[in-house]
Amino acid sequence: MTSIIADATLAGRGKGSYDWAYKHMGTLSKTIDTASSQVNFHGVKIGVCLHITKETSVLVMGLKRLGADVYLAGANPLSTQNEIAAFLASEGITVYAWRGQSSSEYQECIRNVLRGSPKIIIDDGSDCHITAHDEKEFVTQEYFGGTEETTTGVVRLRALEASGKLKYPIIAVNNAYTKQLFDNRYGTGQSTFDGILRATSLLIAGKRVVVSGYGWVGKGIAMRARGLGALVSVTEIDPVRALEARMDGYDIRPMGELSREGDLFITATGQKHVISKEHFAKMKNGAILANAGHFDIEIDVSGLEIISKERKTVRNHVEKFTLDDERAIYLIASGRIVNLVAAEGHPPEVMALSFSNQLLAAARIFEKHEEFQNKLIDVPTDIDELVANNALEAMNIRIDSPTEEQRAYGGSWRL
Repeated sequence: MTSIIADATLAGRGKGSYDWAYKHMGTLSKTIDTASSQVNFHGVKIGVCLHITKETSVLVMGLKRLGADVYLAGANPLSTQNEIAAFLASEGITVYAWRGQSSSEYQECIRNVLRGSPKIIIDDGSDCHITAHDEKEFVTQEYFGGTEETTTGVVRLRALEASGKLKYPIIAVNNAYTKQLFDNRYGTGQSTFDGILRATSLLIAGKRVVVSGYGWVGKGIAMRARGLGALVSVTEIDPVRALEARMDGYDIRPMGELSREGDLFITATGQKHVISKEHFAKMKNGAILANAGHFDIEIDVSGLEIISKERKTVRNHVEKFTLDDERAIYLIASGRIVNLVAAEGHPPEVMALSFSNQLLAAARIFEKHEEFQNKLIDVPTDIDELVANNALEAMNIRIDSPTEEQRAYGGSWRL
């Protein structure tokens, strides 16, 4: 870690990536500019556990500009971009992250962030929040509150809240319309195939692509697969989402049936072992597996290894599992989040919306934490609307405003 953090060449490359992201994150730069006259984080320690990408660097530098003392760890052992970590360290950010951490190193880096005694935690996946609640070293620390970026993280925090153990307020950034509709759908849809195509360099058109899960992430992946010419099938356990997928024109069937037909399988459920040994046994020779969910639990990689006689790397981020009957199944990014392991994550334009929500939600926690209960809170409407307006302004898009007559009509029960 020390050599990465101290590497001036890496830091220089990271600065170039930061500049590129900043140029394409007009929504976030507008948000930071506006907040600079309204928010003062001077002397406030903020713990950040996010995928350390060029887009994240723009958020972190924005927090620094607003006066925060930032402690940063990665949200995945394989997603950190070392040049960005080096750049941020050269700018005075306390960084505990490098690409290729072991599980124990990854967790220790999160502990190091918490040892900095942050008052606000900005998280992606809730590993930092859970550690703050679950390990004796940190449970007695006092926090103003925090934010959470992902669907998976919000699910974990809802369970923590239901247990009665949530000890500080957390704003569910993932639930903002300006996050779900754009980051989850358009961002993941594009970046998932960016990772798959970088890893495999194969044609998507004409292939049977099986998308598991039809939440906002699954919707984006299915939409992009269809746009690339794939034959798209969807698996679901939720009847409403399954019906929606059917109405959107997709083939809906169980995984047990589709496992025989799929050429490329992409999981996006947040659930464990969506693709398991019973499915591997049915797959055609050459089937490819990828995961777009936050944790590496959706594909039963251990189960695949058990039924294989050989596992070897055949391309960067592609492993070949040879089964006893000589069929080959290919796994991308070791079953980890494919867009961040095999590519660079979401495009800066959509992350500008998500990170605007993160910054403004952290500011709201700072300003109002004494008024909030220890609950999971949806992003306030005024923040969601401000982010949308900043995005429209950054894109030079103008919209209509209601007339006085329309305002009066909208506020009246009379026709």
